[in-house]
Amino acid sequence: MSPLITAAPPSDVVVLGAGAAGIAAAIAAAREGARTLLLEAGPLPGGELLTGMAVDGALNARGEWVVGGVARELFDECERLGGYIGPLNDWRLIHYVCYDPEIMKLAVARTLARHGVRLWLHSYVYDAEADDGLIRAVHVLNKRGRTRIEAPVFVDASGDGDLAVRAGARAENGGEGGQFQPLSIMFRMAGVDTPRLLGFLRDAPQHFALGESEAIRGGRSDGDIVKAVIDQGQPTVFLKGDGPLLAEAIAAGEMYPTALIMIQPTSAARGEVCLNTTRVANIDATRTEQLSAALAPLAEQVETCMRFMRRRVPGFESATLSGVAPRIGIRETRRVVCDATLTEQDVLRARKRDDGIGKGSHHVDIHQDGAGQIRIPVDGGGSYDIPWGCLLPRGVRNVALAGRCLSADRAAHGSARVMGPCLAMGQAAGTAAAMLADSGGGDYRRLEVSALRERLRQRGAILDGTY
Repeated sequence: MSPLITAAPPSDVVVLGAGAAGIAAAIAAAREGARTLLLEAGPLPGGELLTGMAVDGALNARGEWVVGGVARELFDECERLGGYIGPLNDWRLIHYVCYDPEIMKLAVARTLARHGVRLWLHSYVYDAEADDGLIRAVHVLNKRGRTRIEAPVFVDASGDGDLAVRAGARAENGGEGGQFQPLSIMFRMAGVDTPRLLGFLRDAPQHFALGESEAIRGGRSDGDIVKAVIDQGQPTVFLKGDGPLLAEAIAAGEMYPTALIMIQPTSAARGEVCLNTTRVANIDATRTEQLSAALAPLAEQVETCMRFMRRRVPGFESATLSGVAPRIGIRETRRVVCDATLTEQDVLRARKRDDGIGKGSHHVDIHQDGAGQIRIPVDGGGSYDIPWGCLLPRGVRNVALAGRCLSADRAAHGSARVMGPCLAMGQAAGTAAAMLADSGGGDYRRLEVSALRERLRQRGAILDGTY
């Protein structure tokens, strides 16, 4: 075995994982002046932001922004580079933010560099030195060999709570009986005729999901909603699994069982959309062999869906495959047990809190095997607060979580796992990490949540004033 290298550059904050939560954490920490190292096992920073999937949960169903700060900075960079579409109403349940994922790749890299984040790609954290809940160092494996990296504070944005669990934290996995929400892989098709697609919606609305919450429907008829989608002028439509077109295709073997084909714009210039539809359920994505084995059936589903879209959905007749996500999308693995737990009722009742460090607004969204999916909207189309304690692993002192490994029951996790709240949690964890490092490190619980909230407000985070 190669020797353990100890000559790593000094760091005040080390962030594990460069998905949406991790890049937000790293940017936030570096913006506070902390020497910040961002470790990513893959080839690019950005995670699901690079797949083509829109950012859910950055606005509530009333159209109010509920996530700001780092998220808005990334969107502004996309706009500067010519790849920002902006917030759109899906006229079903949510508002989401659309952009060109190819431009987002550049925006993420540029924003990290602008704030002085040191980025190590292809670097896997395989061990941690922990004593009495305090992590002294992590061990990283990459092409250079094995490196020991010390820091006073850490942020675990791995998605799976890897660092927290290595330090002794307890976690809950999936649902009862080994259930896990499906894995998916996003893909994009270019050359889509949007007017023709919207004409299909006008002529055959029975195939589409429309107005599933009162906040979106607002007393409108299906016809009114169809007109609103068409007037918006964007390919923001949702073919539902129990609608006649898709249900009949599934029954005939023309399509695999799925709850949806969600279509979202990524580039007007290319006539390009992202499709969210593929699914392989009940895979424990912390098991490498299971995760890897899911790639082949997901790839087959991409081909199946492309064929279906070209044959059966007007506007897609001449569309071509233009991109496949660089990674398998994981909805659910571990939920780390923390000082506080976000609950289903917190989410559905749009609960506000004095210890909130970010907001979520996405509906309770639990994808199931086959064509099943649970979708329960937040009351009044509002937003809820994510308590700081949901990011503090019980029994671990100098690690804060960010992203979908937060402490939540399964239903609440089905809302908070999406990218909008992940960006908000990342900004909060990274800001707290820098504040703690500046005061000598130690236990995150030394920080006054009121001081953290005030710093977050100063940095553009949205903590107050939304429904």
